Amino acid sequence: MKTLDYIHLDATGANKVVSGLQQLLADFQVYYTNLRGFHWNIKGHAFFVLHSKFEELYDDAADKVDEIAERILMLGGTPVNTFSEYLKTSHVKEVSGVSCGNEALNNVLDTFSLLIEEERALLKVASAANDEATVSLLSDYLKAQEKTVWMLVAFASGDCKK
Repeated sequence: MKTLDYIHLDATGANKVVSGLQQLLADFQVYYTNLRGFHWNIKGHAFFVLHSKFEELYDDAADKVDEIAERILMLGGTPVNTFSEYLKTSHVKEVSGVSCGNEALNNVLDTFSLLIEEERALLKVASAANDEATVSLLSDYLKAQEKTVWMLVAFASGDCKK
């Protein structure tokens, strides 16, 4: 008995989606860990704002990790669950010792750029597989991430000048 038998998705298409979701899972796991480091180590005038923002972002990333892993399971895959495997495949690179707000924000924005690019590509794969649930999940991610990027860019732009 397989879930795919009941949700009417083709195994070949589902396997392609699972492959993309595995990549996204690895990237989100490394991103999550980077965010924890930023949260713990941030210093400077923007400490209170960024400390809270990084906590909000890593809580969101943790939720997404769980959703992605569950979607992999629904599609008949087994989510990778070791950091050694994540680090082999992740496009997000580990960072350590970042305490400067601008450096941390640039890393977060670069990571969002990478995630958004991957999610857009995976949307096409999921759509071709008639996997509307994954399309919906990724569309929701994109909507929230684009708004977060806009807000982070506005924050990082500094003081307004007339």
